[in-house]
Amino acid sequence: MVLAVSIAGFTSLPVHADDPTFVTIGAGAFDFNRQKDQGAEFRVDYRTDYKLGIFKPFLTGAVISNGMTFIGGGVLVDVYFGNRVVVTPSFAPTWWRGKTDDLDLGHGLEFRSQIEFAYRFDDRSRLGLAVSHSSNASIGDTNPGTESVLVNYSYPLGKVFSR
Repeated sequence: MVLAVSIAGFTSLPVHADDPTFVTIGAGAFDFNRQKDQGAEFRVDYRTDYKLGIFKPFLTGAVISNGMTFIGGGVLVDVYFGNRVVVTPSFAPTWWRGKTDDLDLGHGLEFRSQIEFAYRFDDRSRLGLAVSHSSNASIGDTNPGTESVLVNYSYPLGKVFSR
């Protein structure tokens, strides 16, 4: 993940300075890879247009149909390939709750790394596919980790320009 962000920062097209703040709504499959406690995941992100160098901060919250929840915040990088394709790697520490008999993530603090591939429409909204991994980085007694795959729709807030 760190390598991807580093490469993106030095070899990609520049971040579009006029992209607005987004509210991103996602839905998909939780724990699709290990299948210890699968469920439907619903997520909302608030992605600001504020930049810290190439990084943009965001807030995230997720609810899983098995009763788990995640809330946190982190940074992302939008990497553009032309005007339509946006690849967005991100990293966010999250607070997790809701262990089940089938899946205990081992610690309340989880770290989510994600990559999203999105299509950008004329109104700057985006439709994307995101794959994420959550892990406690071995700060807990166990570190099973879990993966999610989501379809995301990013709705631009504020002034929207046409390209």
